[in-house]
Amino acid sequence: MTPDMPEYPERLRQIKNKPKKLYYAGDISLLSGRCVSVVGSRTTNTYGRSTAEKIARQLAGKDVCVISGMARGIDTCVHKSVLAAGGKTAAVLGCGLDICYPPENRILMEEIEKKGLLLTEYEPGTRAEKYNFPNRNRIISGLSEVTVVVQARNRSGSLITAELAAEQGREVMAVPGNIDSQYNLGSNKLIKEGATPIISVTDILDVLGLNQTSEEEAKAKLSDMEYAVFSLLKEKGEMSIDEVCASLGKSPAYINPIIAVMEMKGFTFSEMGKIFLANM
Repeated sequence: MTPDMPEYPERLRQIKNKPKKLYYAGDISLLSGRCVSVVGSRTTNTYGRSTAEKIARQLAGKDVCVISGMARGIDTCVHKSVLAAGGKTAAVLGCGLDICYPPENRILMEEIEKKGLLLTEYEPGTRAEKYNFPNRNRIISGLSEVTVVVQARNRSGSLITAELAAEQGREVMAVPGNIDSQYNLGSNKLIKEGATPIISVTDILDVLGLNQTSEEEAKAKLSDMEYAVFSLLKEKGEMSIDEVCASLGKSPAYINPIIAVMEMKGFTFSEMGKIFLANM
């Protein structure tokens, strides 16, 4: 695929040093819709992984194509979570399409090709050399309306992606983290330098203009009991699991899986023991 072809991603045409050739496997039309990149360090912790999974699931629930680099750590969490939620995801590689890097992601790579999109500017046979990845990152940011850094060490490659996004005139957002943790030094530094801090996924949806969930959308995507929980949260604003159970006359064992599914669909999120509607 070359820039003179109609399927070449329009957002990528707008950046400096756009790829002269792109190789892809999967559904290239995913890049014509709303796209957000979610990236982070290869070395991460439970906080980073769980946050990446939550962001990925809820973006998937809003029909956003979630772009990442299929690297170890945050990237892998992002792709897996989107696929588990039945959403759209694209992986931009730092090697040829016939090379799997990291090698343990072979099954994930095959699933992305089948259900999403694999994309690279490198010819088949090109190995995953270290210097390929900073170059690759301009494509990740260039395809995206918003670049989200979940967790980054001080010298993380995801900081390069954020810098490139800013140079390309795209929104940069970052998840704040514990100031005593080495895992969060880079992402906290981004916020200090002007990146928008993310308190919840709603912040990303606000930037995209996707923060409103209509009654019609809720009825179409939720089961009867899920819609009952949705209506209850819409009325109350925030509730604990115990309050939801008491209002609906159901046990926690019955309600907890329902809340979990609603979160996967992007309708709710949980913080500090409370449940909130994600997109109201």
